[in-house]
Amino acid sequence: MADFDRAELDEMVRRWLQANKDCEEKGDWRPLADFYTEDATYGWNYGPKQEFMAVGRDEIRDIAVGLEMDGLEGWTYPYQDWVIDERTGNLIGLWKQVCEKKRADGRNYSPEGIGGSWFRYGGDFQWSWQRDFFDFGNVSALFLEMITDNALSDGMHKRIRRATSGEKLPGWYTIGEAPVPLW
Repeated sequence: MADFDRAELDEMVRRWLQANKDCEEKGDWRPLADFYTEDATYGWNYGPKQEFMAVGRDEIRDIAVGLEMDGLEGWTYPYQDWVIDERTGNLIGLWKQVCEKKRADGRNYSPEGIGGSWFRYGGDFQWSWQRDFFDFGNVSALFLEMITDNALSDGMHKRIRRATSGEKLPGWYTIGEAPVPLW
């Protein structure tokens, strides 16, 4: 017998996808925090030296889907497919990252490679944790291309200034020093 009801997990995915579309339209992902348990964690690796971790719904709202998504207005994250394990409550959603701005050849700016999120279902239509993964090299190359093409929004310029200010950014840790491990 399964530990999680497949119909409930499918409904969770349906609700999540709709909420993502709604947030993309508004350019504000903070409402997604309501999809996490009060004690949920959300993290990702960012290359060989840094990782990000938000602990608790408030940090997820304020930092992970707040501050870290600021500047990405006009971007969408269309999910391409899902892998769902009703035995463990693990779900993997595979997505693209697509900017509304277009290259000179008419293609949208979008990193190559695979992006995705690994979720653990916590019941009551909430995630207990999320771990994102993406191709760091391709994302870096895309943003360098956008800088060179003068295709960044004012919000992205502000985001880059914040990231390169030398100040300690909330939620960012040296590998292995986050309050909750990625694994």
